[in-house]
Amino acid sequence: MQVICLEDKAFYALIDEVITRLKEKQGTEPEKWVSGEQAMQLLNIKSKTTLQALRDEGKIRFSQPQKKIILYDRHSINVYLEENARNTF
Repeated sequence: MQVICLEDKAFYALIDEVITRLKEKQGTEPEKWVSGEQAMQLLNIKSKTTLQALRDEGKIRFSQPQKKIILYDRHSINVYLEENARNTF
């Protein structure tokens, strides 16, 4: 059995390099705009009314490129979730 010792900095640099290479191989970043169904899944809600309330209250960003098409900003959904996260005791 071989044991390899790394300093903290070298270990984290190695992890960063692995993550960078994996992202390059995948070549896909999450889409900036998601559909209503995807937004509801990210927010873990089942009601379109709740999604509309979040939109109307300005809690999440949205775009309406056509009359019946509404897309939601993934980043604003993540920010909304982080703002409402509670720390444990």
